[in-house]
Amino acid sequence: MEIRVGGDNMRRVFLASALVAMSALAANAGVVTLTFEGLGDQTAVGNYYGGGAGPNYGITFGVDSLAIISNQNGGTGNFNLEPSCCTVLFFLTGPGDIMDVSAGFTNGFSFYYTAAYDAGSVSVYSGLDGTGSLLASLALPVTGDGASVSGCAGTDFCPFTPIGVTFSGTAESVDFSGTANEIAFDNVTLGSSTPGSSAPEPGAFSLLGLGLASLGMYARRRKATEAFRLP
Repeated sequence: MEIRVGGDNMRRVFLASALVAMSALAANAGVVTLTFEGLGDQTAVGNYYGGGAGPNYGITFGVDSLAIISNQNGGTGNFNLEPSCCTVLFFLTGPGDIMDVSAGFTNGFSFYYTAAYDAGSVSVYSGLDGTGSLLASLALPVTGDGASVSGCAGTDFCPFTPIGVTFSGTAESVDFSGTANEIAFDNVTLGSSTPGSSAPEPGAFSLLGLGLASLGMYARRRKATEAFRLP
């Protein structure tokens, strides 16, 4: 004969808590943010994120895509207050930057941008090289030169504005368009409509902690009840 205290019901509750937490973590697992840090001033991004010197996310950029470092930090870029110091994405020739993602990505896309004088746009496509179906598009209004914004004095391209979009389906490429040398991008985020969301939400960790703690408590209580048996 064995003494139990609501064992089966408690176990179901504890397991459910753990599964909710793990699901929340999994939902964020595919989010990737590109900060362009580690690239040199006015150097091609190319395959930096596709097997080159940076993290290998299977992401490549077209020939017009360049990185540039702020002149506040030793580079030649006329910008400031970028979301992650001190490098951003821009282009000097052509109509824009093409980003290819070989494995594809889902749910959303977002970034920060600055466009002091000329508007731009971003289009998300289902195929590589800006082909296939148009899954989402964003108009990028002029952000202004930031003359009245604290910290922007002496730089035209400041501050950076966050923007994002959700979409259905799987995207494989993004076209960043605008006037050459008049727009820049940073913290380009795949898998989320909020830029920079590369880590799970704090609530997910709280839920995970709750689930694991509950499982631990259940295991201890089960061990205690199993140790107390009537002959």
